[in-house]
Amino acid sequence: MSSLPIIDISPFTSTSTRGTSSQKSTADALHNACLKYGFFYLQLDGYIDRAEPDYLLDLGRQFFHLEQAEKDAIGLKHQDGARGYQRLKENVTMGKADAHEGLDFYKPVPDPDKTKPLWGENQWPSSNKIGDFRDRFEAWVEKMKALGLIVMEAMALGLGMTEAEWLDLRAQVDDSFWVMRVIGYPQLPNDHDGFSCGAHKDYGCLTFLYADPTPNALQVFVNDPSVLQGPEQASLTGSMPKEQGDEKGVWISADPIPGCCVCNIGEMWEIWTNGLYRSTLHRVIHRGSNYRLPFFFEPSFTANVQPLAAALRIQGLDAKDDEDKLRRATVYGNFLLSKVGNNFAQDEKETKDRY
Repeated sequence: MSSLPIIDISPFTSTSTRGTSSQKSTADALHNACLKYGFFYLQLDGYIDRAEPDYLLDLGRQFFHLEQAEKDAIGLKHQDGARGYQRLKENVTMGKADAHEGLDFYKPVPDPDKTKPLWGENQWPSSNKIGDFRDRFEAWVEKMKALGLIVMEAMALGLGMTEAEWLDLRAQVDDSFWVMRVIGYPQLPNDHDGFSCGAHKDYGCLTFLYADPTPNALQVFVNDPSVLQGPEQASLTGSMPKEQGDEKGVWISADPIPGCCVCNIGEMWEIWTNGLYRSTLHRVIHRGSNYRLPFFFEPSFTANVQPLAAALRIQGLDAKDDEDKLRRATVYGNFLLSKVGNNFAQDEKETKDRY
């Protein structure tokens, strides 16, 4: 059972609805979803052919079913430690290994150097094994980058930004330092004391997720206990540890919905809105095998992320007079480097936190 809102983004993908009330309604819905949940569904029929993500997930399935040596040939150690294949339990969250395999791609960089963190080259499965893998996923990257800008514009309207303010924000994400992951989750054993992926918040801007239709796998922590009560809540939590700490709220499922992707906001939106929007804890617990395709639409590597004037107007704050009440600005690339260095287990004796 899920109570996350479903938002039709089509008013922003069609030129015929430019400047109409339907755009304002969509923008308001996004604003309210970010205020309450930090998670929502995007209805994308008309922008994404439903068969396309299914095909990509099948390509991912083919990759994870290759011989181990084939997958290891494009492992992290061959590049910058972030781009490439990760074995089962190589990703780590909060010091505990995640029960999934992954294949990670980042925005290509000028003058790549695999000795520098995040500055290597992407590694692709051999075309002899999976012929159109690279072509299909590179086309997907372009579509997701465009979707990121569409959603950003709608959110800017929802915040009441002026045209000049929106263009300034767009300049921070136009050259998005995007990340794309292909993830394979095996079924967790009944006695497993961990998670397919432990509770975490996303670092950056927007995450777009497509997944196989496995129920109760993606779980989102919301601060409104009235959202979900009774046996549904008990079935989600069971004997799971309280990963949310002392925060009050409940875990709800964000199951796949046909024609939709799940979208959530990252920690950069917390800074942009000075805490008005909050990045939300989420986790993955699989009792069956599953494949997921998250795309992370991020600011540019050099973007200086700081509270937006529109958010401060809503909060009744002034950037000069209320400086002590503002979130600290950060350069996104520096923030990312501080996080990604702790994503992976380098060997059996060393564990690190994840992306």
